[in-house]
Amino acid sequence: MSHTTDQIRNVTIAGHGQTGKTTLFEHVLFAGGVIPRAETLESGKTTGDSSPEEIERKISIHAAMGHVERNGIKINFFDTPGSSDFTGDVILSFRASEFALLMVDGRAGVQIETVKLWRNLDDRKKPRGVFIARLDNDQADFGKTLADIKEKFKIEPTPVTLPMGSGGSFKGVIDVLHEKAYFIAGDAVEKEGPIPDEYKDAVAAAREKLIEAAAEGDDTLMEHYIDKGSLSPEEMKKGLIEALAENKYIPAFAGAALKNSGIVPLIDFIADAGPNPRTAKDTVLSAEDTETEVPLDPDKPFSALVIKTTYDQFSGKLSWVKVISGKLAADTEAYNVSENKKERVGKIYTCQGKKLEEVRELFAGDVGIITKSATLKTNDTLAAADSSLNFVHLRLPEPVHSVAVNAVAKKDDDKLGEFLVRAAEEDKTFRYNFNGETKETVISGMGELQINIILDKIKTNQKIEIETHIPKVAYRETIGKKAGAEYTHKKQTGGHGQYGKVLLEIAPLPRGENYQFINAIFGGAIPKNYIPGVEKGVLEGMAHGTMASYPVVDVEVKVVDGKYHPVDSSELSFKLAARNAFRDAMRQANPTLLEPVMNLTVFVEEKYLGDVMSDLSGKRGKILGQDSAGGIAEIRAEVPQAELLRYSIDLRSITSGTGSFAVAFDHYAPISGRIADDVIKARESFKVQEADE
Repeated sequence: MSHTTDQIRNVTIAGHGQTGKTTLFEHVLFAGGVIPRAETLESGKTTGDSSPEEIERKISIHAAMGHVERNGIKINFFDTPGSSDFTGDVILSFRASEFALLMVDGRAGVQIETVKLWRNLDDRKKPRGVFIARLDNDQADFGKTLADIKEKFKIEPTPVTLPMGSGGSFKGVIDVLHEKAYFIAGDAVEKEGPIPDEYKDAVAAAREKLIEAAAEGDDTLMEHYIDKGSLSPEEMKKGLIEALAENKYIPAFAGAALKNSGIVPLIDFIADAGPNPRTAKDTVLSAEDTETEVPLDPDKPFSALVIKTTYDQFSGKLSWVKVISGKLAADTEAYNVSENKKERVGKIYTCQGKKLEEVRELFAGDVGIITKSATLKTNDTLAAADSSLNFVHLRLPEPVHSVAVNAVAKKDDDKLGEFLVRAAEEDKTFRYNFNGETKETVISGMGELQINIILDKIKTNQKIEIETHIPKVAYRETIGKKAGAEYTHKKQTGGHGQYGKVLLEIAPLPRGENYQFINAIFGGAIPKNYIPGVEKGVLEGMAHGTMASYPVVDVEVKVVDGKYHPVDSSELSFKLAARNAFRDAMRQANPTLLEPVMNLTVFVEEKYLGDVMSDLSGKRGKILGQDSAGGIAEIRAEVPQAELLRYSIDLRSITSGTGSFAVAFDHYAPISGRIADDVIKARESFKVQEADE
């Protein structure tokens, strides 16, 4: 059965690792009547974690999707990984959803990944709520966790459900909106009943806060609230819908998912007050590369974004699509804007975990799957014929951990490359490329765990033995002062000879300007038709510097004089002369090695701040600044890339696995002394090895 835009809600369940996201997802599907019983992570049979690597490691690695129906409303839930190594699937789920539900452990409070996810949601201005979990645990405290959320995020959550008791005395939750109590009923769905007398005052106070949140929905409701001191149930529902869609309040839910507690009122609230896809917008890129927001609109011509690609051993290639406008119908033709070609759409599906359910159409706001498309890939825009819409790609973080890889058996290299390309298509935070400069195949991702899982999967499924090592750094060379040189290329081989004379002057350019070529020849000392040969020779000379054969950057090259022969000169002669003149000039221009310096942002709990700062100092890091909020520190620094090749492992060791970081190239900086000597020595060793091969 297909659902129209007004009958759809999309929710991403996200949060720090081990906060119970997959457990909540499983129990939502159970309470919604989708599965006959809720399985545990230990059983290896949960709907959300279905891949062999997830079952073996008992963690979520991929986003899973499932849906329940409540009062004619279809609610799509996305169960997402908690580890920062798999943040790509969280981000694509945020893109597909109009509401995010952040899980917070009732014992531990707000943790570091939740802080990062909150910031991401702030950037998106995305409505969100919090589910305070595991309230049946003796150390759990609903009120204390709400206070922690308030301190860390400078907002006061609005309780929609309240716990009845805590720890061993926890017996269920109260739905403040619908004024009902839900009691734990063993392995069955929680049981509805009257609110116990001892909680009525707390419910009344919480309901007053909920009415205040609803009054924020629009000016008319606020006037009614001020005039009457309250709102009718219809006004309250209308206000809650509008205020949440505009992210004006943060609904807070209580529960213990393993005991099926807090699930039904959560589903009811989302069905009644969750943001409708019509309230959301997506972003398109114009031909001029400007970004414009467009509404999710079922009345406009069809358009959709491919948010994810997976490969299933039975169903083949699966392309997940978020429909932005109009509707997608099975057995039709669409236009792939990204590839500028028509796309035949066969069967379309929704899913419950890995189980596909065929549907005839998907309306704007819904998320579904197109199977067996040969050409569709993640970030492609699908639209009605000849559309100019082009949706902005998923905004994914840059990889932070890289490894050089090769197959032990040379015959397996091509096969390994094929499966690394597929892995990069399934997870867009994973990159695969061959570095021609260092002659290495380098894979990059969000952490050691992500990369190890991908390589283990290839080893197991494809029986390929793989070697890994730390990748080489792409150093550069430059010059420190002006210099000049001349070179005459002269060769006589019978018949026409080769002759070209070039005089060059070189000078340093500001860092990052790379290269500038100036033709300062007057009077035809070198004819114009040979100048391109001179520049080619300079560029060839710059490809391999004089210190360690690294590429040369940030140099101005001026050709000031030369000489030609009317018979023996040629473009080749001037290219060879210019290449040698450049190298001779560079040797006199104080050649200097440059290393890549990265912009590093580290997120750690404050108790690890000193250790992390000390470690960065030992890595030749330059601290640019730091901020702290609610016990989480953000450190900004510039650090040489050579010092960060194993930083994901180092940081995990320092912070007991809780720290995370983002890194991006910033600039090249000079190195000298022992560090430069070591780089040159390693490069010479590499060149000897390369020659032997």
